[in-house]
Amino acid sequence: MSVKANRIVTYDDYRRLPDDGKRYEIIEGELYVTPAPGTLHQFTVVQLATTLNIQIQKKDFGHVYVAPTDVVLSMTNVVQPDLCVVTRERSRIITRSNIVEAPDLVIEVLSESTAAVDRGAKKTLYEQYGVREYWIVDPEAGT
Repeated sequence: MSVKANRIVTYDDYRRLPDDGKRYEIIEGELYVTPAPGTLHQFTVVQLATTLNIQIQKKDFGHVYVAPTDVVLSMTNVVQPDLCVVTRERSRIITRSNIVEAPDLVIEVLSESTAAVDRGAKKTLYEQYGVREYWIVDPEAGT
């Protein structure tokens, strides 16, 4: 759900938001708020994260992160992908607080409240900022 503000929302504004269990993201200066994901969504995220992490660590390829991890693409584009991977060669983009450029792989697991944004605004944003690979996982359809 998008929350229309009278002005552009920035990363500084975002950092002042309450820690209330909701998921906040900024896309093109617009604040998006979603409730905590459901159990099927979270089960799918855990399965994917476990499988990916085993393979990536086995090959010393990089690091896997799960939401809520801030990916700061710009001061007006801050997202929390369900999963993302940063390769070892690009580990410089990982800070103690967040990831400061586009990850190499982003995975969004669809839920009823996020599907339209995941397929639309986020897909466009990830393309714009150079995400190498973007997976959209639909747990209901098994795809």
